[in-house]
Amino acid sequence: RFIARPCAINLGIQDSGPHRAQPNAILEKVFTSITKSPDAKRLEGLSKQLDWDVRKIQRWFRHRRNQDKPTTLTKFCESMWRFTFYLSIFFYGIRFLWTAPWFWDTRQCWYNYPFQPLTSRLYYYYILELAFYWSLMFSQFTDIKRKDFLIMFVHHLATIGLITFSYMNNMVRVGTLVLCLHDASDFLLEAAKLANYAKYQRVCDAFFMLFGVVFIVTRLGIYPFWILNTTLFESWELIGPYPSWWLFNGLLVTLQVLHIIWSYLIIRTASKALVRGKVSKDDRSDVESSSEEEDVTSNSTKGVFSTSSNGSNRLNGHVAGGQWTGE
Repeated sequence: RFIARPCAINLGIQDSGPHRAQPNAILEKVFTSITKSPDAKRLEGLSKQLDWDVRKIQRWFRHRRNQDKPTTLTKFCESMWRFTFYLSIFFYGIRFLWTAPWFWDTRQCWYNYPFQPLTSRLYYYYILELAFYWSLMFSQFTDIKRKDFLIMFVHHLATIGLITFSYMNNMVRVGTLVLCLHDASDFLLEAAKLANYAKYQRVCDAFFMLFGVVFIVTRLGIYPFWILNTTLFESWELIGPYPSWWLFNGLLVTLQVLHIIWSYLIIRTASKALVRGKVSKDDRSDVESSSEEEDVTSNSTKGVFSTSSNGSNRLNGHVAGGQWTGE
């Protein structure tokens, strides 16, 4: 409200919503009570009832759906808040872990376990991360809706479960490594979205490509060969199969499955970008074009996080990271 909004306005982002649909009591009743996306049979019936062309009715429903979508200013503010947190917590984590022995030798995570001291810096790092992911869990129901809602819900559940479980069992050393690794790419994604909303498309594409590289390297390279290696094998070797070993590693493997899904979407977007000479639009975008003509225009002029994309239930995206595909 006091920082992101003024920044958006200075960048020329207007607080104006999409084109509003023409008032029509019959279509409004169908929209609110029956369906927001009528099929061909219902469109034919409405066409005869109103003496409107089917194409005009389709356009009306498209405009009406867009009325409920958030403005670019709203999405800019949400992304700027997340960018600020991810960037701050990442550098805080790096600064803290740089002097931690387990950052350089993961076997230190299990030496003298569970009798390892919980320092104040480690405690605040953990609590800040836990509080943030709890806020994401609740705000997901009120924030901009995404097509990957279920995947993100599972991600937040697994993350909160891991943070809470590792804290209760004093596995905070390996927990800090997981947290810092995940924060490494998230702020790049939010930076790409900010650039897109400000219509700096080249900057947006550059940040997205950088995000994709960092995401794949950290989530498909460092995470399984550094994190999962120490939780699956080094912990078994040094402290044995403790009672909660299966649950702890089960949650970590669940995260890895999500990493693979998101990496596939990122690679598909990047491959299409190389073919087209630009980055494709976000498959999770919830903003529709107001007409088929606008769809054609947006397909030829917009980039990865375009605020005008065809299809239903689309949006700017979070996140937490890497849920982008081409149209």
